[in-house]
Amino acid sequence: MDESIMSERHKIKETLDCKGLYCPMPIVKMKKALKGMAEGEAVRILATDSGSKRDFEAFCNKTGNNLLEASEEDGVFTYVVEKVGA
Repeated sequence: MDESIMSERHKIKETLDCKGLYCPMPIVKMKKALKGMAEGEAVRILATDSGSKRDFEAFCNKTGNNLLEASEEDGVFTYVVEKVGA
């Protein structure tokens, strides 16, 4: 998906390149990025770990943050997570 279109739809503050990293590192990096964001801002994560979709869904369900997008293209998974709450 075109990044400019995604950025217009969501307030993406940061993009994390987590390609080549495996659980729990993409979640750890996203969690750290979310701490520095205001409510309603989002982080885009690029990952190659095939289990990452399950991990991001579980994280968002547990924390109440919103998984706005989850897609895969050519082995790269893209997630957009919006911060909810302080």
